[in-house]
Amino acid sequence: MTHTLIKGGAVLSMDPAVGDLAVGDVLIEGERIAAVGPSLDARAGTRVIDAAGMIVAPGFVNAHMHTWQTGIRGLAADWTIPQYLRAVHAGLATHFRPDDIAIANYVGALTQLSAGTTTLVDWCHNNPTPDHTDAAIDGLERAGIRALFLHGSPKPDPKEGQRHFSEVPMPRSEVERLAKGRLSDRSARVTLGLAILGPGLSIYEVCDADHRLAREHGLNASMHISGGPMKTPDGFERLLAEGNLDRTVNIVHGNSLSDDMLKRLVDAGVTFSVTAEVELQMGFGWPLTGRLRALGSRVAIGSDVETAQASDMFTVTRMTLQAQRHADALDSLKSKGAPLSDITITCRDALAWATIDGAHMAGMADRVGSLTPGKQADVMLVDTSDIGLWSTRDLAATMVLHAGPRDVDTVLVAGEVKKRGKKLLAGGLDEARSRLEASGRRILGDFSAARAAHA
Repeated sequence: MTHTLIKGGAVLSMDPAVGDLAVGDVLIEGERIAAVGPSLDARAGTRVIDAAGMIVAPGFVNAHMHTWQTGIRGLAADWTIPQYLRAVHAGLATHFRPDDIAIANYVGALTQLSAGTTTLVDWCHNNPTPDHTDAAIDGLERAGIRALFLHGSPKPDPKEGQRHFSEVPMPRSEVERLAKGRLSDRSARVTLGLAILGPGLSIYEVCDADHRLAREHGLNASMHISGGPMKTPDGFERLLAEGNLDRTVNIVHGNSLSDDMLKRLVDAGVTFSVTAEVELQMGFGWPLTGRLRALGSRVAIGSDVETAQASDMFTVTRMTLQAQRHADALDSLKSKGAPLSDITITCRDALAWATIDGAHMAGMADRVGSLTPGKQADVMLVDTSDIGLWSTRDLAATMVLHAGPRDVDTVLVAGEVKKRGKKLLAGGLDEARSRLEASGRRILGDFSAARAAHA
């Protein structure tokens, strides 16, 4: 068993029982955190990581990301949601081969690790064949990131004689293959969940079947509610009436939900993932952050589509926080005719969204999300030596409003060092870059050729 002592850093634990330390140590035994405190003793042979001048914090939890799109980054930077759905799901996605998914998930996961994310909720909804699914899992496992792999279904235009995707439930045989086989170990680094269509995108019979399948296998189920008309307008009422909604169910976005329905869903235990930057760009309406907080619900946050914005959680956290602060200020001006007298959301609140609250969404709060003895040793060290971080006075504020991916010095997942000295330890990065770029070129070329053929 490897023993590691992270020594002499400013410890930001995100666990009220542990607290923060201006100067402290984190002792790791094997995969787990053994102790957090000042001047910890370590046995002979312990690997020591000097954390002087660094913030020691739990790794980020990215609660929503479509990692399979890594090879076509930037395409959706100026798109609305209808443009995105049309070009990506009905077009580009149909040209992905298993190798494209594998390299995208590998590089996407490495990108997350490099920026301090140790747990990724990978919303993978381009799995037309088992080979595509296995390739996606291969990429995550090769990178060594912790991941909740949410198996989803593609959304192409139906060919003659085929049903629309909204009428097709999750493939039972494929879910069972994974749940009873490759991803059967619930304590593994990569675990299984379902990326279902939900009432927003499917008929009720599909909603019901997908929820029953998830419950049958004890899997988390996540769905999009993205602002447009619901395919099944009374779907949530029916799912609630039948007891199909609880803490294992997650809704991404949900901006358009009524106050009454949002409360009913929160009361049922449903979790929510906010992806503020994409929601603001693509016209979903104000992110749910403030409404969830008013109901006492946790807020999990994620980066969403790799085809649009940068996916680092520093940017995600900052954007989500400032969007809600702006919304609160506008509400005050409208209701009181005066600006806010006090900030309503702290930087520490926002950092919780990106760590422990994301862990709750993924069903992993007992394993990750804070520097708590007994939890997995998923840790990042943020170097404060850059001129932009000199003389910062608050650990949480430094993390949320000043630091960025360039400052991440060291990352550990389950006690394994994945980044050290600001360099990823994965080998073959030049080859990975070449493969990713070749994949993107081929996908775009095939897409363009198919459009020209049907013009």
